[in-house]
Amino acid sequence: MTSDFLIFVLIGFLAQIVDGALGMAFGVLTTTALLSVGVAPAAASAMTHVTECFTTAASGLSHLYQRNVDWRLVIRLAPAGMVGGAIGAYALSNIDGDAIAPYVSAYLIAVGLYILYKAFQPKFPRDVHDWIVPFVGGGGGVLDAMGGGGWGPIVTSSLLGRGHDAKKVIGSTNLTEFAVTTVISATFIITLGWSELSSALGLILGGVLAAPIGALVVKRLPVKPLMIAVSLIIIGTAAVRFM
Repeated sequence: MTSDFLIFVLIGFLAQIVDGALGMAFGVLTTTALLSVGVAPAAASAMTHVTECFTTAASGLSHLYQRNVDWRLVIRLAPAGMVGGAIGAYALSNIDGDAIAPYVSAYLIAVGLYILYKAFQPKFPRDVHDWIVPFVGGGGGVLDAMGGGGWGPIVTSSLLGRGHDAKKVIGSTNLTEFAVTTVISATFIITLGWSELSSALGLILGGVLAAPIGALVVKRLPVKPLMIAVSLIIIGTAAVRFM
C-alpha cells in the first residue's frame, strides 16, 4: 500500500473512533484532515461522504435495532436534509477549489466553536414537537455538503439543545444521515466522476475497522472532555489554512 493510502486509512480510523464515541464529527474531522494534506475542498467533501455511506449505514442500522429511532423525526428530517445536501454538493462541485477553501475553513472553525460551546451547555431532558426540525435538516444538509461535515454538530446539537430526547435524536439523525450522505455522494459522483474519489477506499477501510472501537470508547470516556478536544483539533487544523 502507498503512503497516501495509509494516511487515508489513519484519518478514517481516528475520525470514526471520535464519531463513535461522540455521535458526531466524522465528517468535520475527516474533511479538515484531508484539506490539511492538500486535497481540494470538493474532492475532500466528496471522499468524506462516500466513506460515510458505509459508516452511517452501520450506525443507523445499529440504532434501529436498539429502538433509538423516532420515525416521525426521520420523516421530517430526511427530505429537507437530502434536498439541502444535493444543493450544497452541486454548488461546491462547480466552484473553484482555491476560491472556496478559505470559506470552507471558516465554516469548519465555526463548527468547532459551536461544538466547544455545546460542551458547556446544560442538557434539557424533555421531548418537544418542534416546527423547526425540517429547517434544521435542510440547513444541516447544505452545510454538511459544502463543508464536508457538520450534519452531526449542527442537527444533533440543535435538536438536543431544543429539548428533544437524546437517544431518539442521536438514533434518528444517524439513520437520516445515511440518506443525506447517499444523495450528497451521488451528486458528487455525477459532477466529479468516480476517478476523483478512488482514495475514499482508504477512509472506508479505516472507518470500518474503527467502528467497534468507537462503541467501546463511548462507554469509558466522558463526553465533555472529548467534545472539547474535538473542537480544539478542528479549530487548530482549519486555522492553519489561513496562514
